[in-house]
Amino acid sequence: MKKIRANLDRYFDRLDEHWKALPVRKQRRYTLYFFTGYLMLTAGVITSVWLDTGKSANDMVIEHIENPVLKKNESPASLQDTLFTNSKDKTDERK
Repeated sequence: MKKIRANLDRYFDRLDEHWKALPVRKQRRYTLYFFTGYLMLTAGVITSVWLDTGKSANDMVIEHIENPVLKKNESPASLQDTLFTNSKDKTDERK
């Protein structure tokens, strides 16, 4: 874990050195590009959410929660206690 942290620290230090080596005009231009991209992405997400909520029918379907065990297509006989039925069958075989 310490090795990963040391590698990340070195990587971020190199990035910082490269950033500081750039002229101020390029730094401002890159910052403006990143901010513009972030602003466009935010506007797109807000527009998408606004359109999706505008299309909804404003009604919510409320249904009962069904037990997944009971949803299976098993007969009620298979849900009975098998220990009792097996022991009953074994006693019948001994006779």
